[in-house]
Amino acid sequence: MSLIAQAAVIAVILLHLTFLLLEMFFWDKPIGLKIFNQSREQASRTKTLAANQGLYNGFLAAGLIWGLMRGSHGIESVLFFLACILVAGVFGAITVKRSILYIQALPAAIAILLIHFS
Repeated sequence: MSLIAQAAVIAVILLHLTFLLLEMFFWDKPIGLKIFNQSREQASRTKTLAANQGLYNGFLAAGLIWGLMRGSHGIESVLFFLACILVAGVFGAITVKRSILYIQALPAAIAILLIHFS
């Protein structure tokens, strides 16, 4: 895997760790309320769901880290987790908010392409 492909995967990891932090710990804090455009009441009602979602984002990041740590033996794992992120991003764009396509799915797609062409 090329250095630029690895950098793209690391960027996706950082995004998903950020999602973990926002959804698990800052969902009902001012930054979370602003980013997710919701009221305190909405955040309070959905806090446990968001924490669960954040945990899943953490697992996706962990899978990518694990794949990278395996070196050339981990490329299939990295591609699997990137594909999961891509599908989740497309689904989120269809069912929740279109911007998820650009924030989540696009970085994963770029990383997949960079891996395939490296």
